[in-house]
Amino acid sequence: MEKIIVIGAGFSGATIARLFAESGKDVIVIDKRDTVGGNAYDYTDAHNIVIQPYGPHFFHTNDKEVFEFLSQFTEWRKHEHKALARVRRDKLVTIPFNLKSLYEVYPDDKADALKKLLIDTIGLDKRVPILQLKKHENHEIRKLADYIYKHIFSIYTMKQWGYKPEVLGEDVMNKVPVCITEDDRYYLDTYQFMPTEGYTELVKNILRHPHIQLKLSTDAKKELTLKNGKIYFGGVEFDGEVIYTGCVAELFNYKFGTLAYRSAKFKFETIKQSSYQPVPVVTYTTSNKFTRITEFTKFTCEPQPDVTVILKEYSKPYRRNKNTPFYPIRVKKNLAQYDKYLEESKKYPNLHLLGRLANYKCINMDVAVRNAMNLFNQINQVSSDESLAEQE
Repeated sequence: MEKIIVIGAGFSGATIARLFAESGKDVIVIDKRDTVGGNAYDYTDAHNIVIQPYGPHFFHTNDKEVFEFLSQFTEWRKHEHKALARVRRDKLVTIPFNLKSLYEVYPDDKADALKKLLIDTIGLDKRVPILQLKKHENHEIRKLADYIYKHIFSIYTMKQWGYKPEVLGEDVMNKVPVCITEDDRYYLDTYQFMPTEGYTELVKNILRHPHIQLKLSTDAKKELTLKNGKIYFGGVEFDGEVIYTGCVAELFNYKFGTLAYRSAKFKFETIKQSSYQPVPVVTYTTSNKFTRITEFTKFTCEPQPDVTVILKEYSKPYRRNKNTPFYPIRVKKNLAQYDKYLEESKKYPNLHLLGRLANYKCINMDVAVRNAMNLFNQINQVSSDESLAEQE
């Protein structure tokens, strides 16, 4: 039976592995870590609090097919995420910045006037990127945009990415637009849930299939060799499909240099009180060195009566072999470097890049699943076309 090799047991790798397994293929899934779920991995601590050690993950999507696929492997509980930004020591503002936020930073009369102006000029329930709002023809709207830029985007973006918002451009900045709405949810998607048993159990369930062999704590690079357009596995030429979800520069031995990512340092604190902050995540647009604080009992589990756990997150440059790459920095020079790796990968017809690291894109969990579905269909279509050609 034809084998498939999938490198990486996060959402991308697990999804495509399951699809191949259900189509009758034997699949080997390999991951360096001793856990599945990628950066969505979670566990329950001694206080019965579900911890996400790589930072907060909230599932949200408008993609019904993705939601129905994942629903085969988990029960869900509703969670509509809300977040705040600390813009001063004594000031919390709802984000994304919306009509409600106006009343948190301005007197009611000015907030009323700005609300009317935004609705009349832009329209209700519209989402506008901050860089676009800063160029608006209306002077009062530009002044508001400058305030939002300074207090919500500028300092935080520099801490998180090491670049000004203008340099990062729409690819990053459009993820948190200014919302002309009174709906203060962070996401407005149709489906907003948390897996009842956690993300780790969800991914374990995806990978539970008789045609899937899971190899954890295994460095695929020690078994996989790419040479002259051919892939070797365990020293033997492998002509099946290989799905790679890791750092693409590592796959090609950094032939074109180390790709730039942002990494992160995580500091956990167990606090003897039932609540630390009003919402699951508070971002710090102030001079604090950390970028945000996450409180897990606000979204992963039931609140505990006398203890809570918070996570302070510090953004760091990625250093090869020193820390973990998390967020691709998609500025022009880095994309040009990535394109060299992409072209190199095309020399291997049975090699497919998939996922955040391999595709060098910041994607949400639902997009990771959708991209895996699309790649599976694409590979199957090519295989079907080749079979028809051979028959003819």
